[in-house]
Amino acid sequence: MSDRTLLSLTGTDRTDFLQGLVTNDVTRPGLSYAALLTPQGKYLVDFLVLTGADEIVLDVASSHAAGLFQRLTMYKLRADVQIAESALHVRRGTGPAPDGALPDPRHPALGWRLYGPGQDDAAGDDGTDWKALRVAHVIPETGIELTPDTYILEAGFERLNGVDFRKGCFVGQEVVARMKHKTELKKGLVQVAIEGEAAAGTAITLEDGREAGILFTRAGDKALAQLRFDRGAGPLNAGAARIRWDGDRGAQARSE
Repeated sequence: MSDRTLLSLTGTDRTDFLQGLVTNDVTRPGLSYAALLTPQGKYLVDFLVLTGADEIVLDVASSHAAGLFQRLTMYKLRADVQIAESALHVRRGTGPAPDGALPDPRHPALGWRLYGPGQDDAAGDDGTDWKALRVAHVIPETGIELTPDTYILEAGFERLNGVDFRKGCFVGQEVVARMKHKTELKKGLVQVAIEGEAAAGTAITLEDGREAGILFTRAGDKALAQLRFDRGAGPLNAGAARIRWDGDRGAQARSE
């Protein structure tokens, strides 16, 4: 997977260091999903966390790897933590899992991920239509549905096992906890039906021109959209395309 970068965290303080920063519990061995947020509770970067006996490996989109490295270095201060690019590589698939592969913690449909020495490119491609799979199961992608103005609960992080409310403090925790326990989400990531052509990033509007959301990844006649629930009944447009939402809150409803 050439679009992923693996960062290695070593040192005696690595677990406590990361545990105090990210949205999920990284003390348990195995693979988990987490994000690093701003103090205001907004998304910075998401990644998979492989917690091993001697190191923690962060599996992050290559487009966001340098920013993650910089941010972790800023937080490190005097902690005994070394951060470097890992020598491991990752491949994924949805068919029979090879020995040593781990289930993707976000959703069973995402199959498995295998971490190990370098693999040839063919070994990392099993023909899965990942875009269609993401749309079918309302799974956001770094830099597409997940952007700096995102609140992670609106993107479905709880449903995707990306946030642990019992683990203790993390950066942005107060905002996330308040959204969870004291407010009702007014918008979120959902699957919509689409008829006609519209580019990702097109505003979704009511017929009177009021904005209702933003169109994102499309696969066939379905797409992902960030939608205001109070305006989702429509009729809705995205440029020349017609949008229809069935009322399923997708990223929220199944986590409650």
